[in-house]
Amino acid sequence: MEHYYQPEIECASREQIKAWQDERLVKQVKHVYDNVPYYRKKMDEKGITPSDIRSTEDLHKLPFITKEDLREAYPYGLVAVPLGDCVRIQSTSGTTGRRVVAFYTQHDLDLWEDCCARAIMAAGGTKEDVVHVSYGYGLFTGGPGLNGGSHKVGSLTLPMSSGNTERQIQFMTDLGSTILCCTPSYAAYLAECIHEKGMQDEIKLKAGIFGAEAWTEEMRQDIQKSLGIKAYDIYGLTEISGPGVSFECSSQSGMHINEDHFIAEIINPVTGEVLPEGEKGELVFTSITKEAFPLLRYRTRDICVLSREKCSCGRTHVKMTKPMGRSDDMLIVKGVNVFPSQIETVLLNKGYPANYQIIVSREKNSDKLEVQVEMTPEMFSDSIREIEVRERELIEALKSMLGIYAVVKLVAPKTIARSEGKAKRVIDNRNLY
Repeated sequence: MEHYYQPEIECASREQIKAWQDERLVKQVKHVYDNVPYYRKKMDEKGITPSDIRSTEDLHKLPFITKEDLREAYPYGLVAVPLGDCVRIQSTSGTTGRRVVAFYTQHDLDLWEDCCARAIMAAGGTKEDVVHVSYGYGLFTGGPGLNGGSHKVGSLTLPMSSGNTERQIQFMTDLGSTILCCTPSYAAYLAECIHEKGMQDEIKLKAGIFGAEAWTEEMRQDIQKSLGIKAYDIYGLTEISGPGVSFECSSQSGMHINEDHFIAEIINPVTGEVLPEGEKGELVFTSITKEAFPLLRYRTRDICVLSREKCSCGRTHVKMTKPMGRSDDMLIVKGVNVFPSQIETVLLNKGYPANYQIIVSREKNSDKLEVQVEMTPEMFSDSIREIEVRERELIEALKSMLGIYAVVKLVAPKTIARSEGKAKRVIDNRNLY
């Protein structure tokens, strides 16, 4: 039986959804124009005023917002309400220097948690379930979002956060966790540990809600088989709200976008032209209910396809496919955003030449990040012991920058292949898309 958190919204007619979007977009554009000088300047430069936006048909007239805009306006330049009305800050990992921060009013948090509650109930969750949240908490949106959504559903919530696998499994068995929320790679690792301990018969899990990193259909099948569950995808961005922007239903054929809160577009990533439905391109989101940090036409850099085909679950909101790649050079490794520029900054600061290669692989369903770095001729003449010391120093420096462990291999000068065109800095062997 299909479960809904807000059936009157999730199964609303297309006409009703369009009416909500039209009304809320007009209101949001005026809110942003009146309260965010940064936006007002961008709109003025395009010769656009709020009166030019009368419905979703006018959305294409608005300027795009990118992550660079967020960094340029850091920290408070895009906040649309008095700071006294904000109650929460969340942040996402990013390049060096200015991080991306998002602000929330209490109203924003309530709506975000509603979206996560929809995702939990779409995965079969009810107030009878024990929701085991193993996403990170703190600045990362994964833990707080699913935690709040679980509360809204009325489920018994285990705010485990990430790590300490022994304790995760102990609580999972002792407390009878039924829904697991974490990254897919951590779910696969938990499954491996459970099988090694021969405890699979003690696990009561029925479903998992997995996101924050790319994962394949093959990985889904593997997790479902090893944990004996149904695995659901969830999508979100800190900049927009966090997890719950879209979520998978029982059909497991794409993620329903919460269209009462977000308008989705697909554009040509080069020209910015809006593409017809069904075509592959870059996903763009407009927040139409956010108070504190409303982003209009935010470029996600994720490549995907939208579909309005009727869904067997009964939900009427548009579906997006799993992202099929990115239009920029960002990698998502173990749920963390990793930019080559971050790694390059560390290397240059440590006196290494800008000749390096990043190799990402997936071993036993867990991401592995390896950085191969050319030494200078002077470094190459060092003893093996000194080179090992250098590698350890770089490992620590990269961990401090990225927040995750990377294998470092120092190699001889001129051993990394050169290119006359754009240097091939990244080799991603995970076959995610």
